[in-house]
Amino acid sequence: MNNTEKYDQIMRDAFELDEAFDVTTLVYQGVEKWDSVGHMTMVAMLEDTFDIMMDTDDIIDFSSYEKGKEILAKYDIEF
Repeated sequence: MNNTEKYDQIMRDAFELDEAFDVTTLVYQGVEKWDSVGHMTMVAMLEDTFDIMMDTDDIIDFSSYEKGKEILAKYDIEF
Protein backbone atom coordinates (compact mmCIF):
# COMPACT_ATOMS: atom_id res chain seq x y z
CA MET A 1 0.00 0.00 0.00
CA ASN A 2 1.47 3.37 -0.99
CA ASN A 3 1.24 6.54 1.12
CA THR A 4 -1.77 7.92 -0.75
CA GLU A 5 -3.67 4.68 -0.20
CA LYS A 6 -2.72 4.71 3.50
CA TYR A 7 -3.77 8.35 3.84
CA ASP A 8 -7.10 7.73 2.09
CA GLN A 9 -7.80 4.70 4.28
CA ILE A 10 -7.07 6.68 7.45
CA MET A 11 -9.55 9.33 6.35
CA ARG A 12 -12.20 6.68 5.68
CA ASP A 13 -11.55 4.86 8.95
CA ALA A 14 -11.31 7.96 11.16
CA PHE A 15 -14.56 9.42 9.83
CA GLU A 16 -16.39 6.12 9.20
CA LEU A 17 -16.79 6.67 5.45
CA ASP A 18 -17.44 3.97 2.89
CA GLU A 19 -15.21 3.20 -0.08
CA ALA A 20 -17.48 5.11 -2.47
CA PHE A 21 -16.93 8.43 -0.65
CA ASP A 22 -14.49 10.78 -2.43
CA VAL A 23 -12.08 11.55 0.42
CA THR A 24 -10.32 14.22 -1.67
CA THR A 25 -13.32 16.49 -0.99
CA LEU A 26 -13.05 16.27 2.81
CA VAL A 27 -12.93 19.47 4.85
CA TYR A 28 -13.10 19.97 8.61
CA GLN A 29 -16.70 19.57 9.79
CA GLY A 30 -17.70 18.67 6.22
CA VAL A 31 -18.87 15.27 7.42
CA GLU A 32 -20.55 14.48 10.72
CA LYS A 33 -17.62 12.54 12.18
CA TRP A 34 -14.98 15.21 11.45
CA ASP A 35 -15.52 17.05 14.69
CA SER A 36 -12.89 17.75 17.37
CA VAL A 37 -12.87 14.13 18.57
CA GLY A 38 -12.71 12.75 15.03
CA HIS A 39 -9.92 15.21 14.26
CA MET A 40 -7.76 13.92 17.10
CA THR A 41 -8.55 10.32 16.15
CA MET A 42 -7.35 11.05 12.62
CA VAL A 43 -4.18 12.74 13.92
CA ALA A 44 -3.37 9.75 16.14
CA MET A 45 -3.88 7.38 13.22
CA LEU A 46 -1.65 9.48 10.96
CA GLU A 47 1.08 9.67 13.59
CA ASP A 48 0.97 5.91 14.17
CA THR A 49 0.87 4.96 10.51
CA PHE A 50 3.59 7.33 9.34
CA ASP A 51 5.67 7.20 12.55
CA ILE A 52 5.66 10.97 13.06
CA MET A 53 4.80 13.43 15.83
CA MET A 54 2.88 16.41 14.48
CA ASP A 55 3.38 19.91 15.88
CA THR A 56 0.40 21.55 17.56
CA ASP A 57 0.21 24.24 14.85
CA ASP A 58 0.06 21.56 12.16
CA ILE A 59 -2.72 19.73 14.00
CA ILE A 60 -4.72 22.94 14.19
CA ASP A 61 -4.04 23.86 10.54
CA PHE A 62 -5.07 20.40 9.27
CA SER A 63 -8.41 21.55 7.84
CA SER A 64 -8.89 19.51 4.67
CA TYR A 65 -7.68 16.50 2.73
CA GLU A 66 -5.43 18.67 0.55
CA LYS A 67 -4.09 20.75 3.44
CA GLY A 68 -3.28 17.50 5.22
CA LYS A 69 -1.12 16.36 2.32
CA GLU A 70 0.77 19.67 2.45
CA ILE A 71 1.33 19.32 6.18
CA LEU A 72 2.45 15.69 5.95
CA ALA A 73 4.97 16.66 3.26
CA LYS A 74 6.74 18.70 5.97
CA TYR A 75 7.35 15.37 7.73
CA ASP A 76 8.86 13.84 4.58
CA ILE A 77 5.72 11.88 3.72
CA GLU A 78 5.65 11.67 -0.07
CA PHE A 79 2.46 11.29 -2.10
